[in-house]
Amino acid sequence: MKNKMISALLATAMVASMMTVPALASEGETEAAATVDLSNVEAKEAYHFEIVSKGFQHQYWQAVLKGAQEEAERLGVTMNFVGPNSESDIADQVQMLNSAINAKPAAIGLAALSTDACNDALQQAKDAGIPIVGFDSGVPGAPEGSVVANAATDNYAAGELAAEKTYEVLKDRIAAAEGSVRIGVMGQDATSESIINRGLGFIDKIAELAEADGYTVTVEGNDKYVQDCKVEPTKEAKVILDVAVPSQVTAELSATDCQTLLNKDDTICIYGSNQHSGEAMVTGNENLQKLGSGEDQVLGVTFDSGTVIKEAVKNGTLYGAVTQAPVAMGAAVIDLLTMAANGEEVADVDTGCQWYTADNMDDAEIAQNLYD
Repeated sequence: MKNKMISALLATAMVASMMTVPALASEGETEAAATVDLSNVEAKEAYHFEIVSKGFQHQYWQAVLKGAQEEAERLGVTMNFVGPNSESDIADQVQMLNSAINAKPAAIGLAALSTDACNDALQQAKDAGIPIVGFDSGVPGAPEGSVVANAATDNYAAGELAAEKTYEVLKDRIAAAEGSVRIGVMGQDATSESIINRGLGFIDKIAELAEADGYTVTVEGNDKYVQDCKVEPTKEAKVILDVAVPSQVTAELSATDCQTLLNKDDTICIYGSNQHSGEAMVTGNENLQKLGSGEDQVLGVTFDSGTVIKEAVKNGTLYGAVTQAPVAMGAAVIDLLTMAANGEEVADVDTGCQWYTADNMDDAEIAQNLYD
């Protein structure tokens, strides 16, 4: 029987309900005709999978876990789903990945905290014949052939979507400002592929839209984002994109980053690129009460959901957010792991994203992707 729950979730996440996507072309090929269909996956054996997530700090990962558990039960496979206590604990995650390899599972799922730290372990897994499926984040620079597919939001495109919706609201305020305006960008780290790409997608798209309207743009703050974005630094820019990344992934440090941005006189907007940053924005605003949609307030936009963010969007503290489809992502990971263990061809799956505000967050297609 087809998994109707997964098909419905993935359809509303703006991917095909049949989950048929082009397979990645091998080196030297100009076209890839093969497809992967996740609607009819069946396990040839009672496989065991090891899954290493980024942790359990945020409700997002509980939603991914839920989807993985439900699909594993449907397919008759087992899994061990682990993650470090904090998304700063890169060394702990690498140790968990090594333990996963030593368990000799049929395949491993990995949401890498660092795109570099796992490479030795990935090579070890490849040498042992254990396929790796990435999720949430890709693993750029992984040893060739070690990561067979990724199930993730197109994070750069999701950042662009947030920027487009944000610029619609900010456009008139930028035009009316006599001096420069500042748009804060909060990232919990500068190591995770997903977080970096959501930040870069937002930065590059805001810059593109502002420059198209005749404004000069510059980026300052965290070196990784300044160096990797498409914006050329310039003095006395009209639009300043100010990137804040804490030294450690803690709620306190990120809330302080938010307060620092809110206290800059020219700040008109802050964007948080995941649930951690979005919740830190709400906390940082508690005493200052500067976030809101009024002309004299700072517009707040973020990523993901959870009880705190949903309530902040509903009451107007935050203007809107981009949601992923974490339950469907968890299910897709199990499907891809199963196909890889079966020896079938797999491919990257974009699990999609949607923009929501207080006006549409109760719509059925949006609400099912807004976890608590």
